[in-house]
Amino acid sequence: MGDVLNTADTVDTETEAGQGEQPGSGRKRRRGWRRLRIIAWSLVVVLIVILSSAGLYLTWAVRHSFPTVEGTLAVPGLTGPAEVLRDGYGVPQIYADNPHDLFLAQGYTHAQDRFWEMDVRRHITSGRLSELFGESQVVTDSTVRTMGWRQVAEQELPLLSQSTRDYLQAYADGVNAYLAEHSGTGLSLEYTVLGLITPGYTPEPWTPVDSVAWLKAMAWDLNGTVTDQARHAMLAAVLPQETIRQLYPDYDFQRWEPTVQPGETSRDPKPVGGGGTVPSSADTGTADMASALRDAAEASTALDDVLGPRGEGIGSNGWVVSGKLTASGKPMLANDPHLAPQMPSLWYQNGLHCRSVSRDCQFDVSGFSFSGMPGVIIGHNADISWGLTNLGPADTDLYLERVTGGNYEYQGRQVPLRTRQEVIKVAGGQDRVITVRSTEHGPILSDVVDRLKSTGQSGRSPGADPAGGYAVAIKWTALQPARTLDAVFGLNAAHDWRSFRQAASQFAAPAQNMLYADRFGHIGYQAPGLIPIRKQGDGRYPVPGWTDEYEWTGYIPFDALPSALDPASGYFVNANNAVTDPSYPYLITKAWGDGNRSQRITDLIKQGGKLDVTAMQRIQLDTYNVNAATLTPRLLAAQVSKDTEKAKNLLRGWDFTQPADSAPAAYFNAVWRNLLRLMFTDKLTNGAPKVDVDGGGQWFEVVRGLLDRPDDEFWHNTTDPRGLRGRDAMLGAAMDDAAKELTDRLGADPAAWRWGELHRLTLKNQTLGTGPAPVQWLLNRGPYELGGGPATINAAGWNAKKGYDVNWVPSMRMVVDWANLDSSRWINLTGASGHAFDEHYDDQMPLWQRGESTAWAFSRDTVTAATKNHLTLKPPG
Repeated sequence: MGDVLNTADTVDTETEAGQGEQPGSGRKRRRGWRRLRIIAWSLVVVLIVILSSAGLYLTWAVRHSFPTVEGTLAVPGLTGPAEVLRDGYGVPQIYADNPHDLFLAQGYTHAQDRFWEMDVRRHITSGRLSELFGESQVVTDSTVRTMGWRQVAEQELPLLSQSTRDYLQAYADGVNAYLAEHSGTGLSLEYTVLGLITPGYTPEPWTPVDSVAWLKAMAWDLNGTVTDQARHAMLAAVLPQETIRQLYPDYDFQRWEPTVQPGETSRDPKPVGGGGTVPSSADTGTADMASALRDAAEASTALDDVLGPRGEGIGSNGWVVSGKLTASGKPMLANDPHLAPQMPSLWYQNGLHCRSVSRDCQFDVSGFSFSGMPGVIIGHNADISWGLTNLGPADTDLYLERVTGGNYEYQGRQVPLRTRQEVIKVAGGQDRVITVRSTEHGPILSDVVDRLKSTGQSGRSPGADPAGGYAVAIKWTALQPARTLDAVFGLNAAHDWRSFRQAASQFAAPAQNMLYADRFGHIGYQAPGLIPIRKQGDGRYPVPGWTDEYEWTGYIPFDALPSALDPASGYFVNANNAVTDPSYPYLITKAWGDGNRSQRITDLIKQGGKLDVTAMQRIQLDTYNVNAATLTPRLLAAQVSKDTEKAKNLLRGWDFTQPADSAPAAYFNAVWRNLLRLMFTDKLTNGAPKVDVDGGGQWFEVVRGLLDRPDDEFWHNTTDPRGLRGRDAMLGAAMDDAAKELTDRLGADPAAWRWGELHRLTLKNQTLGTGPAPVQWLLNRGPYELGGGPATINAAGWNAKKGYDVNWVPSMRMVVDWANLDSSRWINLTGASGHAFDEHYDDQMPLWQRGESTAWAFSRDTVTAATKNHLTLKPPG
């Protein structure tokens, strides 16, 4: 090496001398180059040291939060030893001798794996995200504070049974035992990142109310009524009723079976409740009223960034089949709730087992829990199994209130508004003081946006009352204190249909469809929840608050809610479709989700012969696109440009399934998106009453209803340079535009197009995952290519207005087999751990993406055989 360097120096000297430089100048130049080399190498070494140190620190920071999963730990509060047996995916099965120790160990285990997620969740439900993330979360916090989720949870706690409160306290004690030993980076890597944003933050101790409050977030996440009511009212002011009916078609009972067949459900002998009301334009047409409705609708979306999107197309699948339809002769139950994806997954798999099941210790249950809440939300015990889908009842009303100063009008009287002040602490900024105003009907939701607008634009105090006009109050069953947590523990310990229904009777909000199967061979369906009975109205439009004509008079009695056991058909299916036929005497909702998924599941059950676990999973993974089957014949009949013919030919002979590698699926979905853009997007999203043209099941039905009306106004687009008029011209233009789009994005050969290249899922940390690129790299995972679509059974939603990226998914999948519980299967979206780079952070995702699942061990022998890590928690000393 030295010889090479010397030779180079000699060459330099001769060259320089040959160019007429002064004697000695070459030596000076060489010394200068040597100094530069030394400096450069020194900088490289320093940079390497810095990067190595940073890498070592990052490695230490990442691994510092990994939990102890092997050996023995002393945990204060335990009365005896508890075991945490984790399988190869890090999923814990917890064993203890009494409920106190069982739930304390669950709290400790949740905190080990998911405390950052738990901490963020309680900040969401208490309206305190701004304390963590600053000014960007003030609107979110103001929305939650206005509705008072935390206050409602505080009111619920004393209503719960003593045993439930004991379980909640034991769980909190377990969380706090973990917090006593871990802090900062030792809790989770996110706290290192948070320290750069909010220095000095220290988590508070966990409380039972922190657990209770999370149900409010879940109820809100499943509630699309606020936005829909506001949108309906604003549309009614500017569009004919016929057009609104086209955009919101009635449920088609002729094509789609209800979950419970006529004659099988509970009934009341006389119809109850008033008829539907459609406000006239005079009812909703004033500027003040329209502004209040827009503000309420905007406030209702404030939590979408932290809880995920809500909409008509988002739902869940659940079905149960009796032994007469199975190969084993025993029932099976399948469930896959559809929710917004996040990193880590919303769900946490675990088992809770009393070593000796008795009256004093009744729990032997396994399934999916929420980190931050004790118990199991969906799963099975040794006797029964249950799954949940969203019922979507009309459990919310927006009341238009006439407000003057500090009063509102009610039945001809001026009634003082109830007010309270809330202080929102803002990291890195000034506190915000807001005044929450309420009427008899509930908190004024429209204040959220109006108040913050006025603060930012006109300089008014955040607590100042507007002079007058209209406001929008929200009445929602989840704001009524209830005993839903009692229902969770009741379900966990239920042992037959009777005790299952007894537990379900306490389930208030979010109202759900419950599918049931047990070891005795029974299958069942139960709708629980608080569903109001109205004097008038049907939950589709806001109603006047100044009269008592639209009040709630009570709730549907539990014994009158839809409920059935062992149907003649041998199955119950719910995928957010109608539960009952129109003869059911009570109003549950007029806005059922479409029945495309439910009917496809029903058809596959009928065609499936004797079903086994593999067959049930195959149904879960079905990607048949009903919309494509309807629309494709019309597309093939339309005229397209010469350049589009090769793409059009992809649709010939297509079986309408949508795996990730499908070229026809890629093209059809691009056609669908462009068709919606040409037909609706510009017309319905640029005006004041914006409509979310998301392209889901609702829009399948809208377009289907227009296919036989080829000259309908929606088939005209005069702003397009092509001057499109009529159905066939519109279909051809959408096909041309889609072919051009995919050629630009995926290449010139249509046969090489792949649906998964467009339809991709990125799993993001629910708060920090949208931060700077290095933070995203640390915490997010993906993108992953997916098949499916919004109204396929394997539902992977995307918003046609925004693009093809996946925005909601089957958040988990499970199949319970009563022939042998240890043959049951389950899969989570991400993994057990919430710690980035832990081996279980995303280890289930590749399986989930491929439609695979993992073994679900339940019996002690099978759990022991599957155990990879065995941790014993014991009392100190």
